[in-house]
This record gives sequence, structure tokens and C-alpha cells, in this order.
Amino acid sequence: MTRGRGRGRTIWVCQQCGFESPGYYGRCPSCDTWGSMVETFLPGKPSGSQRASSGAAARPRPLTEVSSAAETRHQIAIGELNRVLGGGLVPGSLVLLGGDPGIGKSTLLLQAADALTTSAGSVLYVAAEESAEQVKLRADRIGVSGHGLFILPETSLDAALEAAEELRPAVLVVDSIQTVYVEALESSPGSISQVRECTSRLMQYAKRARVPVFIVGHVTKEGVIAGPRVVEHMVDAVLYLEGERFQQYRILRAVKNRFGSTDEVGVFEMVEAGLREILNPSEAFLGERARNTPGSAVVVTLEGTRPILIEVQALTSPAGYSMPRRTVTGFDVNRLQMLLAVLGKRAGVRLGDHDVFVNITGGLRVAEPAIDLGVAVAIVSSARDVPVDAETVLIGEVGLSGELRSVSGLERRLQEAARLGFRRAVVPQRRGNGSISVPNIELVWTRTIAEAVERSLSAPMSARTPAGEPAPE
Repeated sequence: MTRGRGRGRTIWVCQQCGFESPGYYGRCPSCDTWGSMVETFLPGKPSGSQRASSGAAARPRPLTEVSSAAETRHQIAIGELNRVLGGGLVPGSLVLLGGDPGIGKSTLLLQAADALTTSAGSVLYVAAEESAEQVKLRADRIGVSGHGLFILPETSLDAALEAAEELRPAVLVVDSIQTVYVEALESSPGSISQVRECTSRLMQYAKRARVPVFIVGHVTKEGVIAGPRVVEHMVDAVLYLEGERFQQYRILRAVKNRFGSTDEVGVFEMVEAGLREILNPSEAFLGERARNTPGSAVVVTLEGTRPILIEVQALTSPAGYSMPRRTVTGFDVNRLQMLLAVLGKRAGVRLGDHDVFVNITGGLRVAEPAIDLGVAVAIVSSARDVPVDAETVLIGEVGLSGELRSVSGLERRLQEAARLGFRRAVVPQRRGNGSISVPNIELVWTRTIAEAVERSLSAPMSARTPAGEPAPE
């Protein structure tokens, strides 16, 4: 369908085989796939005046002639957000902030927009889901001053970009990408074609005007196909705000970042005045830990360059049905199945007739294998009803043959544990471990999961190795 002379047209394209059609088909005539036809906007050829105004075409240059000067970043007065972005906000970047509805995305961006008015300049906040009065109510609640912050309640992306061209803000925020639309497309807001086209136009605006753009995207637990995942390849950075709606902690994680590392995380606490930074996550996650309780163990996970101590809780009970339950929160259920098999085969702890529940406290999701040992010991501790020493941390990956494998950043993890008052650590025994020297913490070198379980729960003095003493070969 033509949208006017020189403005382009829309067609329907199959996402499976690439078949193009001027009209919609419920099933693709080429590959017989249902629901694969997506409306796509094809821009028209630019006129001569438009080509002239765009300047000369780019020419290939040798890489050695390209300047490698560091980009000046806008610093945000929210240290945890700066950390995840890689040290600040790069001009001309397009950043996608995703997360479940109600997790705090709009609150975080409103606080970031207020902070950027001081360091960068004026900020245009396009509120496509709320009225200006609703945004003002939230701003008053979380203490946002609003000086230099402009609110535009608009769902038309064309109108929003026109306002941005007129205002020329230092930063643009669009909340959210599922509710804005391009008038050239007939599909409803939130559809695949609308989300992609809106993201594409925002990317072109960000690169042309050298204005950093934040876009908000909702992600449901079912993984809506029109959600942010269909535009992750188009943006410069993808941040996800994780956590449970009914818990106070929120984890900001980067899964893509063209201007920094994707290993860093930011930790926030949801309070009445918005999201508050947690400068010491380990103390926050361990603040409510019950000492000397069976089924509880402390592990050290490494998120980027930051070691974080967290509590792993496990509960075992005789199964009431023929099929025992395996329930986890914040941990991979397939990894749990593997650990239970290793415990039964290599350590003699058989729980085939028991329900097993594992929980990572604080709403944190951890996929790092370094917490395997802590999860396994917590399960055995609950099964035997014997507590783990409250001043002991457990670090190590568990292999299928029952061996303990070394992990990266072991010394950094131990230093964080010692700083928080832990006096003992059960760690894998490997060559080169003898060079590790951490004051005020005793190291228990173990080779297998069976040995680590026994030493973690009984802790005989003969099994301990003073800090700094070489591990036995």
C-alpha cells in the first residue's frame, strides 16, 4: 500500500522464508507457516534535494587512519547505573531498558533523567503510557525536582521526534516502545512491525543528532514475541531490571553493551522514594541470614569485577507423591538435577524419594557454576539436619565425576569474604592455589564433593589449612 509520493510503502514479509506479499496471509503461501507474515515499511527513494542535503556518501578508509579517541560520556549521578553502562552514557547511543511490568523501569529512568539534567542538559521524557499529571505524581513521590526535564505525553513517534528536533534535548527517553507507533504502518502499537520501525527511527535520530536515547520495553514471563527481544540487535545496549515485584531488591544487568562490559550488575533497593543504590550488596543480601540453621550456606558469586556474598537456602522433605518435586528460585533447575545425581552417585546422599527446594535469597538469579558447592552442601545440611558453620563460605564448581573444579577470581572472592568477617572457606584444591594468601581466613582444600561435604558439616581442626599455607599436592 502506497503512503504518498516519495514516502514509501508497506508490504508483508514472512519471517521464516522471506516471502513478500502486498497483503496479509494468515498462513504463508510459500512455506505454509501460520502467523509468520509481518508488516514491513519500505521507505521511498529520497529526492534529489534530500540526497544533496545528506552530504557526500561515506568512503572506505584504512583502519589505521580512524581516530581511536575515547568518547566523552555523560556521567549520571547514579553510580550503579553508570557501572552497568560501562562508565557513563555515550552520546548517540540507543539503550534499551527491559523488564517485567511494574518492576521499576519508569522509576529508574525518571531518576536518571533528573540526574542527567545536571550533567548533560535538558531531557525530553516521552510518556506514551501515562499522562503528564501521572508522571508528576511519581516525580513528587520520589523527590525529582524536574528542573530541565520536559514531559511529552504522546504516542505518535513522528510527533515525538518533531518535538525533539525543536527542543534539541541532551537526552531523549521513550516510555515505552510498545505504546508508540508510526503513522505509516497500519498495524497496532506493540506489533512486531511497529516496534521494529519505531526502534529503527529512534536509532537514526540518535546517530544523526548525537543524542543518547533510552527506550523502555516490557518483558513478560511468557516472552511476548513483540517485546524487546526483537530489537536487541538494533540497539547499542540492552539492560534488564530483574527481581520479584514483592521483594525490595532489584538487579540491573547488561546483556549487551557496545561501549562496555556485559559482566557488571547494579543493585538497587525499592523504597518509598524510588530506587536506592546498594553500595555493599553482600551486606544487604546477608542482613537477614539466620545463623547456624540447617539448609543454609553462604557462597560468593562474581558479577563482573564485583564479588557478592549471597545465602543459599535448601529444604528437603520426604515426598508425598511418587514423583518428588524439584523447585528452585534464582537457580537453574537442570543444574540442581545434576547436583542431586552427583550427590547420590559420588557422595552417597540419595534423595530420590525426597522433595528438594532451593532458594537464592534476595531475588537474585545466579547462573555461575561457582555456587555449585554451596548449593550441594546446603541440600545435604538440610537432609542431615546439621547446620553449616556460620563463618564458613563455600566456593567451587562440581563436576560430573564428583570432583571440585577451580573458579576464576578465587582470591578476590576470598578477600570479600574476609572483609565481611568470614573466617573459613572451603575451596577446590588445584595446582597454583598455594600462591593464594588472604589474611584472616582459613582455607580448607578439598578435591571431591564427598570430602567437601564432610568437612563443611563436621569441620575437624585437622582438615584446616592456615591462610597462606600451600595446598597439599
